[in-house]
Amino acid sequence: MNKVILMGRLTRDPDVRYSGQEGNQNMHARFTLAVDRRFGRREGEQNADFISCVAFGRTAEFAEKYLHQGTKIVAEGRIQTGSYTNREGQRVYTTDVVVENMEFAESKNASAGSEGGYQRQPAPQMDPGTAAGDGFMNIPDVVDDEGLPFA
Repeated sequence: MNKVILMGRLTRDPDVRYSGQEGNQNMHARFTLAVDRRFGRREGEQNADFISCVAFGRTAEFAEKYLHQGTKIVAEGRIQTGSYTNREGQRVYTTDVVVENMEFAESKNASAGSEGGYQRQPAPQMDPGTAAGDGFMNIPDVVDDEGLPFA
C-alpha cells in the first residue's frame, strides 16, 4: 500500500502548468509543503521537512484557485519516484507526493488574514426553549412508548 497523509503550509504559491495539445490540455500544479517535525528538535536543527507535491486535473484546479503561500492544508496521496538526466548529463532522482485529495486545515481567520482557505460560518442559534445550554434538546425523563419511533 502506498498512502501518504501530510499536514503543512505551502512555502510559495503553486506553480501551475499545462501540457498537451490545444483543446486536450492536462493541468498540473507543483508546490512544496513545510511539514513540522514532532520530535528531534535540537539547537540549530531544521524543525520542518519540505515535501515536494504535485496535483493533476481537478485537484490542480483547486490548488490554482484556492491555495497560496502560507495556506495550511491536509494532503492525501501517494509517493512517486522518478529520474531524469539533467543538462550536465547526470542522473537526477526525484520523489514527489502525488496529491489525490486535499482540504484546508484551518479557517481563513486562523491563518491571520491570508487570502486562501475558507471562512467559518457561525453556529446556528437555537430557540432557548428547545435546547439546553449545551446545544442538545431537552427530553423529558418519562417518555411513553408511543412517542418513540424505534420502540
